[in-house]
Amino acid sequence: MEIKTIKKIKNLKGKTIFLRVDFNVSLDKGKIKDDYRIKATLKTINFLADKGARIILASHLGDPKGKVLKEYSLYPVALRLRRLLKRPLKFPGELNGLKVKKALLKLLPGEILLLENLRFDKRELEDDKEFARELASLADIYVNEAFSVSHRQQASVSAIKNYLPAYAGLLLEEEIKALNKIKEPKKPLVVIMGGAKIKTKAPLIKKLEKKATKVLLGGALANNFWKYQKMEIGSSLYDADSLDEVENFFTNGKIKTKIVLPIDVVVLNKKKQLRLCRPQEVKKDEAIFDIGPETISLYAKYIKDAQTLVWNGPLGKFEDNHFKQGTLSIARLVAARSQGKAYGLVGGGETVAALNLSKMGEYVDFISTAGGAMLSYLGGEKMPGLEKIIIATKKR
Repeated sequence: MEIKTIKKIKNLKGKTIFLRVDFNVSLDKGKIKDDYRIKATLKTINFLADKGARIILASHLGDPKGKVLKEYSLYPVALRLRRLLKRPLKFPGELNGLKVKKALLKLLPGEILLLENLRFDKRELEDDKEFARELASLADIYVNEAFSVSHRQQASVSAIKNYLPAYAGLLLEEEIKALNKIKEPKKPLVVIMGGAKIKTKAPLIKKLEKKATKVLLGGALANNFWKYQKMEIGSSLYDADSLDEVENFFTNGKIKTKIVLPIDVVVLNKKKQLRLCRPQEVKKDEAIFDIGPETISLYAKYIKDAQTLVWNGPLGKFEDNHFKQGTLSIARLVAARSQGKAYGLVGGGETVAALNLSKMGEYVDFISTAGGAMLSYLGGEKMPGLEKIIIATKKR
């Protein structure tokens, strides 16, 4: 496999780069709650600027459904970027209008222009060729620095590569190399999966289960397995539309030996009373919100023996102080085992947020900016954003 990275471009001076980034950050009343995704792109932006390139940044924010809506404007991102970069940055407030063209004419080498939200044009999500051609006409070279949307068939990710030479940004290159270590892992490989949607995670569990020593489940993901077994889960969250996916992890009615479910859970009843119990003891008026201490202890044994660790999805409702213990314990265990003892990779928005709560993120080998894209890549699914950027090489 060969990755076409920007480091392989011989002369960037004076070139105009269309840099597709992912600035899809959480906002609260127009203020950025977490700028991790923005900071993650700074290395590539500074690399290109130092080489004398003129940089056009393009991103989506939320889903305005093709309409120009103020609450989805990238203006707050522009303000934060100016502070972080300490370089000239222009924000014309348009996506592809006259203001953009005028600003681009005045853009000097090393300067940056941020376009307005790509999804203000409905053609973005349609992978529209004409829209892709319009975006491509602004630049000389296309650079993908948005791994998190590289599993999507969208104009600024897929179709645009038909009109410009395409390369990977520094972060995208790091993402691919990190994920490739999971594809060929040092064993024991331990996979920790939480969250809710079994349909999106089933392909990855099936793929990694073949190589994994154990797959440790939690969160609503585990609820799906109990529901499939016709156990009482009360009003617990589960993916009702995808219960048939769970069947793949059973043989002759018994769960596969590599799949490990929690052995105790924290539940809450309608009277707001907390209780610790076995999964088979959950009552109709209760809901499961966290894994219990015995499960944490069991999972810790597998994590401490691992040489490779993959974690995607919280193990409970960690945003509530009553139910954060399980997820934070796993975060600390993964971080403590990473960097030397094992190779640890964490991915997904909620998972990264949980890791940040543990204040141990710096100890994890690699934190992916992606959730769905990470699952798609490791699951061997099609990645439109990586076509023409990752080149398959023949084995000798």
